[in-house]
Amino acid sequence: MADLIAVVFPSEEKAEEVRGKLLEMQKEYLIDMGDAAIATKSENGKVKLNQLMNTTAAGAAGGSFWGLLIGVLFLNPIVGVAAGAAGGALAGALTDIGVNDKFMKEISGEIGEGEAVLFVLVKKVTGDKVLDGLKGVGGRILQTSLDHTREDRLREALEGHVASQAPEAPATS
Repeated sequence: MADLIAVVFPSEEKAEEVRGKLLEMQKEYLIDMGDAAIATKSENGKVKLNQLMNTTAAGAAGGSFWGLLIGVLFLNPIVGVAAGAAGGALAGALTDIGVNDKFMKEISGEIGEGEAVLFVLVKKVTGDKVLDGLKGVGGRILQTSLDHTREDRLREALEGHVASQAPEAPATS
C-alpha cells in the first residue's frame, strides 16, 4: 500500500529542490515513488500543478507511433500520425496517474500565496536513510496517510532534529 505525504514549503523553488533530492534517492533505490507533484497558488487564487509526467504529451507520442503504423498499412501515414496523435493526446489528457489532480487542488487551497505543496506518493521506502537525506529541509506537513509515529519522525527530520538514540553501553575491559 502506498502512503501519501503533502508538505508545504515557502516557495516553489524549495519544493522543487526537495523533489530533486527525492528523485536522487529514488535513483539510489532508497525510495520508490508513484508520483511527486508540486502545487502552487497564483495571485488570483488558482492552483497550478507541476507534475513529473505530462500524460497528454506521452499520449500524443504513443498515439503518433500507432497512427503511423496503421497509416502505413492503409497507405496514408500522415493522416495516421495526425489521427493517432490527436487520439493519444485526448486519452492522455483524460488519464490521471498517481495522486488525483482534483484532490491536490482541494488540499492546495489551504496554502498561502507564494507557498508550494509537494505531494509524494510513496510505494516503498528505506525510512532511516530517506529521513537522514531530508534532515533540515524545512516545510510543514499538511497531510499524510502515515501512522502517528512515522509522521512524527518525518516532522522531526524536516525540522532538522536528530532522532533520539539509545544510550551507548559502557565499554568493558
